[in-house]
Amino acid sequence: MRIGELSRRSGVPVPTIKFYVREGLLPAGQLTSPNQASYDAGHERRLRLIRALLDVGGLPLSAIGDVFRVMEDQDRPLHDVLGIAAKRMTAPVDDEPGAELEEAREDVADLLRRRGWRAEARSPGGESLAGVLVALRRAGHGGFVDLLDEYADAAERVGRADLGYVAEHVAREDLVESVVVGTVLGEVMFSALRRLAHVDASARAYERGGGGAADADGA
Repeated sequence: MRIGELSRRSGVPVPTIKFYVREGLLPAGQLTSPNQASYDAGHERRLRLIRALLDVGGLPLSAIGDVFRVMEDQDRPLHDVLGIAAKRMTAPVDDEPGAELEEAREDVADLLRRRGWRAEARSPGGESLAGVLVALRRAGHGGFVDLLDEYADAAERVGRADLGYVAEHVAREDLVESVVVGTVLGEVMFSALRRLAHVDASARAYERGGGGAADADGA
C-alpha cells in the first residue's frame, strides 16, 4: 500500500508517519520508485502499537524508540531484552538517598523475601514501589503500607494472567511485543478496573441505606 492508504487505515497523518520513519520508530517502506515506497500490514500494526503506547500508555516517543530497538536486537538473550524493556518503561525514583527512601527500600525487600518473589529490591519496579511508599508516608498515609500484601496478592493474579497471554506468542518479536503491551496497556487497564471497583465498593458502603464497610466486605 502507498503511504496515503497507510495513513487512512491507521489514522496517523502522513507527516507523522514520515517523522516516525526518520526517528527509527517505523521501518522504511520498500522503494518502488525514487519517490514512492510500499508499506504492508506490519507497518500498520507498528503504527497502531506506537499510538497505543503513546496515547493510552503515556510513554514518551524516546522511550518507545528505545523499547523498539531492544525488541529488534536479535543478539540479546530474551530475558535481557524483557528486562531492558521493563526498565525503560518504569519511571525512575526522584528522591535523594536518605532515611525515608532507605526505609521504603527495606519494606520492599521484606515484601520480596516474605513472598518468595525472584526479583531484586533495587530493580526499576522495586525502586518505583519504594518511591510510592515514601510519597505515602510524606502525605500522612503510611498505614497504606499495611496493604502491601493484599496488593501483592492481586498483582500475582494479574502477573499470571499476563504470562498466560504472553505464552500464546511464540515468535520472539511477538513475545517481546506482548510483554510491552501487557506491561504498559495492561497497567492502564488494571488502574481503570481498580477505579471502577472503588466506585462499586463506595456505593455499597456509603450510599443511602448502606451499612458501612462491613457491607462492602460482605457483598
